[in-house]
Amino acid sequence: MAAQQIAMIGLGKMGFNLALNLKQKGLEVIAFDTNQQLRKEISKQEIITAESLKDTCSKFSLQKIIWLMVPSGETVDKVIEELLPYLQENDIIIDGGNSFYKDSVRRYAYLKQRKIHFLDCGTSGGQDAALNGACTMIGGDKDIYESIQNVFDKISVANGSLYAGKAGSGHFIKMIHNGIEYGMMQSIAEGFEVLQRSDYDADFEKVATLFNHGSVIRGWLMELTQSAFSKDAKLETIKGVMHSSGEGKWTMETALELGVPTPVIALSVMMRYRSQTEDTFSGKIVAALRNEFGGHAVEKK
Repeated sequence: MAAQQIAMIGLGKMGFNLALNLKQKGLEVIAFDTNQQLRKEISKQEIITAESLKDTCSKFSLQKIIWLMVPSGETVDKVIEELLPYLQENDIIIDGGNSFYKDSVRRYAYLKQRKIHFLDCGTSGGQDAALNGACTMIGGDKDIYESIQNVFDKISVANGSLYAGKAGSGHFIKMIHNGIEYGMMQSIAEGFEVLQRSDYDADFEKVATLFNHGSVIRGWLMELTQSAFSKDAKLETIKGVMHSSGEGKWTMETALELGVPTPVIALSVMMRYRSQTEDTFSGKIVAALRNEFGGHAVEKK
């Protein structure tokens, strides 16, 4: 029996590892990225590579399942438009990137008219999870989800995959997740900045290690805080500039639309903007944490 086929479009920080994860779970992976070097690197892992989107589609012998891991916004629409001439009725597109949920609802309706299925998949856990067990939240038609549920179950950590509901719900829940993440990282950052400005000569790495053993605030973000300090005891080599994917802003805007007060998330978003003009220690910590879990770039001094 032939292995189930799936294409991974976009071999960035997450897409590359997701492709490897899918391959390790027994699927036949077809990988494409406009970056030739990334295609060359992943081909070393015995993964089939394609030279174009057309070439990607030509390599399928069964129903096409195409997973997009490309930047949110216009790029997703552009890739979908380029794929359409090579798709057939009942093929499936999965958007696993950080797309705005309203865009996912629009894309679902657009593709539905063309008899192409669309699932939106919020994907969390960072680069390591993409390879070893991600957290996935999926929206779209339930029967389509169920037809390929095994794909999500295989690449997700135990109890880490959820069918969220109708179109857009996967990316909506991922947006909420990221809004919470903003607030949690900001609170960690602010706490350590108070410590940094105090008269006490604290070892930040040891404090983070302590907090992660038995305390109420133990968890993965605290592990990453310890990891960041282990590499640079006072984060002196990076700037406290905190970049953003937009998810926190979308969470705040949605909360305003729904009339839900979210002051912690709102202020954490504002602090991201503030960091663009002033180098703060709390900014360094959030920048370092984003680099630790997601490989996001930091600005070096």
